Amino acid sequence: MTTQTYPVLYSFRRCPYAMRARSAIVVSGQVCELREVVLRNKPQALLDASPKASVPVLVNVAGRVIDQSLDIMLWALERNDPLAWLRPAQGDLTGMLKLIGECDDEFKFHLDRYKYPQRYENVDGQEHRAEAGRWLEQLESRLATHRFLFGDRMGLADAAIAPFVRQFAHTDLEWFARQSWPHLQAWLLQWSESSLFDRIMDKYPPWEPGASIVVFPDPSSRLAEIAQ
Repeated sequence: MTTQTYPVLYSFRRCPYAMRARSAIVVSGQVCELREVVLRNKPQALLDASPKASVPVLVNVAGRVIDQSLDIMLWALERNDPLAWLRPAQGDLTGMLKLIGECDDEFKFHLDRYKYPQRYENVDGQEHRAEAGRWLEQLESRLATHRFLFGDRMGLADAAIAPFVRQFAHTDLEWFARQSWPHLQAWLLQWSESSLFDRIMDKYPPWEPGASIVVFPDPSSRLAEIAQ
């Protein structure tokens, strides 16, 4: 019987849910075996681990399966939180979780129908863009008074929400750039140009059974580089 050295993380590079899970793993200093998944050809090991059959999924060394991205973030940060992502400069964890919940429910509902209107019946993508934009306006208001969503340093809410705002922006970058959201745009740019973003967006070959273990994050990288 093979002993599992590290928690196994099934991931997909561009998935916003997987991106935020990887962010917390990097910041917390946890070490995982990363298995990059091709979504059109999901490995049986992923399907066996979670009936959800979508990324991210983490299987710890005891065999416990965590298949919700926010739960993976909390799993990592509750073990080690050197940048105090769970203790924001303003507000508290409850407030951050509430805002993340709004992103995952209200904003994501409209984002999907804006980005992929062909997947839904009788959907006007532009109407859903407008609805999603109304939710983003509250982020713009928050960011008008401080650099991040809950104060002047990055926290859980920033890392959990930014990948979805990026997905929204990239649906039509020219339109996004024309909106009167200077603080939101600067916040997104700062995150997308950060060392943390570079580390979570490293490219890996698709995992196959028997492949060499990919250790994530790269042990040669340093936390100090992302603590800006």
